[in-house]
Amino acid sequence: MAKPTATYRCAECGWTAAKWVGRCGECQAWGTVEEVGAARPTTTKATATTAPAVPIGQIDVTSAAARSTGIPEFDRVLGGGFVPGAVLLLAGEPGVGKSTLLLAVAHRWASANNTALYLTGEESAAQVRLRAERIDALADTLYLAAETDLGSALAQVEKVNPSLLVVDSVQTITSGEVDGVGGGVTQVKEVAASLIATAKDRGMTTVIVGHVTKDGSVAGPRALEHLVDVVLHFEGDRHGPLRLVRAVKNRYGPADEIGCFELTESGIEGLADPSGLFLGNRQNPASGTAVTVAMEGRRPLIAEVQALIAPTNAPQPRRVTSGLDSARTAMLLGILERRAQIKTSTADCFVATVGGVKLTEPATDLATALAIVSSVRDTPLPANLVVLGELGLSGELRPITSLDRRLSEAARLGFTDAIIPATDKKVQAPKGMKIRQVRTIAEAITAARSTHEPEPQF
Repeated sequence: MAKPTATYRCAECGWTAAKWVGRCGECQAWGTVEEVGAARPTTTKATATTAPAVPIGQIDVTSAAARSTGIPEFDRVLGGGFVPGAVLLLAGEPGVGKSTLLLAVAHRWASANNTALYLTGEESAAQVRLRAERIDALADTLYLAAETDLGSALAQVEKVNPSLLVVDSVQTITSGEVDGVGGGVTQVKEVAASLIATAKDRGMTTVIVGHVTKDGSVAGPRALEHLVDVVLHFEGDRHGPLRLVRAVKNRYGPADEIGCFELTESGIEGLADPSGLFLGNRQNPASGTAVTVAMEGRRPLIAEVQALIAPTNAPQPRRVTSGLDSARTAMLLGILERRAQIKTSTADCFVATVGGVKLTEPATDLATALAIVSSVRDTPLPANLVVLGELGLSGELRPITSLDRRLSEAARLGFTDAIIPATDKKVQAPKGMKIRQVRTIAEAITAARSTHEPEPQF
């Protein structure tokens, strides 16, 4: 009988190969393929069931109903609140405020006559207590423990029996049952699997804090994101007060929603109406600025795009972006030069958003393009103008989604003029707003010029 050959498997995505390779053929990660032993064909026989199958209409859904966390912005991201037995993964850069947010969430949960357990492996219990005092997050049913051993952490869960468990962070907890250093692939998988099994068995909501890599993705094995129920990214500039919680994966609600928070000395607070944070001074608008409305999940956000086009003698002009996709911005520069005769090939181009917001949807193309045109001609756009539209390579403007919501949000904040893509459907303008429909970038530039009062120089 032939001897079975060894099998090699990627620790990140689970891809298998007959021989060792340095780079995974599925996720393209380097150094993650390991030998897992000989492959043996197995045949699994039927065993006794744990519970009989029932018609789907007879399933009791009360146990899966979401409960509010006490923070409306966090509830918005989660789709209503915490679901019993759900496991959440919150990832973010160091110092962005993950621990502060979760400590506030645990305090609100404990203040509603629930039991919460905060397990910290990165700080001592005294350090977390000092932070809790600073943000006024002390409660009788909020328990705190500093543990780095998985067995001790699970013993704390058995003793306290919480309905909410916060683990800060999964990379600092180690298990004596498996080999490997703390934070390694093997340890993270074992710790996460044990915490998930405990959460499902006890119906306990569990929030796991995860680190991120240099490119902003969750550190550790990719399988970690597949195992948990919800994946949240905590974003924000450490030098500014604005913080965004973005849902990347959510089995119980929308996976494209965001929550806006403001980090202050006294803690972190939700922002129900954050649009003003993404606008500059609109009383005396400067050249090179344009206002648009971005959709983050079901929420419209007013955002401002700023552009600075400066002539240069350098053989390779600079293209710098902040808060926008650099490749898409370069494409817009090419469209303007070819379709609207806006020369930028001999100038440095700096394009950014206000307030640190990230604009990734194509509906903000027209705002970026008009901000660049405004900077090239050194003439500001009207302060009460909002522009919406996706720009194609031929210079045409394409229809966008959620147009009514965007226009209503702009009208609520006092904008009286709007430039939108022309469509065959009738667009109902909000009260007090004048809409101009255009089909090309050249028509959009003309429409923006015609809104000036008095005689424009744009």
